[in-house]
Amino acid sequence: MPARLGALSCTDLSDAMDRLGIPCQAAGLMPIDRSFSLAGQAWTLRYGSVGQGGGSVGDYIDEIGSGQVIVLDNRGRMDATVWGDLLTLTASRRQVAGTVIDGICRDIDRALELGYPIFARGNWMRTGKDRVRVEATNEPVTIGGVRVEPGDWLRGDGDGVVIIPKSKLAEVLGVAEEVRAAEERIRLRVSAGSSLKEARAENDYHLLQTRR
Repeated sequence: MPARLGALSCTDLSDAMDRLGIPCQAAGLMPIDRSFSLAGQAWTLRYGSVGQGGGSVGDYIDEIGSGQVIVLDNRGRMDATVWGDLLTLTASRRQVAGTVIDGICRDIDRALELGYPIFARGNWMRTGKDRVRVEATNEPVTIGGVRVEPGDWLRGDGDGVVIIPKSKLAEVLGVAEEVRAAEERIRLRVSAGSSLKEARAENDYHLLQTRR
């Protein structure tokens, strides 16, 4: 994980990618604990309905490297989990950066105990066994309406998850740092007694996220 990425918030990055015209905000995916934070490159998996042919949630966890983010596309399903206690334990031991699910998880007490970051639509106890099957791994997926390709960068914090295309990382970081610096100048001016309107005007606040 580049140190620069970890130093930026999801709001910094979201504003930067709005300015660059890059879809990035994974709608509806939030950390199961607001203190959770993650940053790393995507390892992707796409699920489908089990159908008549059977299938399983998959035995992929031992393939995941340290620092990667597991991205599970379960099509936003709220009726079947695809992540639980044993996966959390193994991922934590392997120093995986975290898990992002377009769907739900279960056994959240283990994630809270281990401090393992999970971002999802919620949690519920019903297993995905015999309800979902693995359709593809290490192929493009969609989470929260955003396309994620293997190797793309993800950043998650208490405000949600953003996805940064791997080919755009340097450009996005540069703009996000500019946005963060401008907002910090505004905070300092307000703390020194300036009105918010004046501080914003001095730093072109209303243009920070505008396409250029």
